[in-house]
Amino acid sequence: MGEIEETIKEAIEKAEESSINSRVAIIVSLVATFMALCNIKNSSMIQSMSKAQASSIDAWSYYEAKSTKENLAVNTVELLKLQAQKVSDATLKNYADKIAQYEKDKEAIKKQAEGYEKQYDDIHEFNDQFEITEALLSIAIALFGITALTQKKWLFAFAVVLSITGVVLGTTAFFKISLLGEWVAKLLG
Repeated sequence: MGEIEETIKEAIEKAEESSINSRVAIIVSLVATFMALCNIKNSSMIQSMSKAQASSIDAWSYYEAKSTKENLAVNTVELLKLQAQKVSDATLKNYADKIAQYEKDKEAIKKQAEGYEKQYDDIHEFNDQFEITEALLSIAIALFGITALTQKKWLFAFAVVLSITGVVLGTTAFFKISLLGEWVAKLLG
């Protein structure tokens, strides 16, 4: 039992001597908590992105269906005009009205589909920002662990800088303020 007590006393004395470990512990707990909140928000954004993308695909499919109906109506009018028998003006007007309605419907559907695409792109921008936040904070936590072992102050400072950068990116993403340009989104693919 004497060895265990001695080892514990030694560890306590070293902990009291090194204030860097207590700083590391406090910062890691704060960073990990913030990272968890960012992860929750990012998961929610991914769900919203999936919904917007599915809605966009549905809208474009509906647009194509309307285009097909429009083309069928145009072809029907052409065939009726080419037939030797007399086609009533009412029939031709009916098809012309259908064609006009299809064109009108297609324009509305196109705007809706483009709106879903814009919604996806807007969400995706902040999704990237949250992912970069998570990466920076994960690296910072790892560096804090190494700092606790090595007691290097420069490593502690570097981890703090990464943490602050991650927290700033995450906080601005929560408020939908983009700090990343389009070049970062293109870089991340």
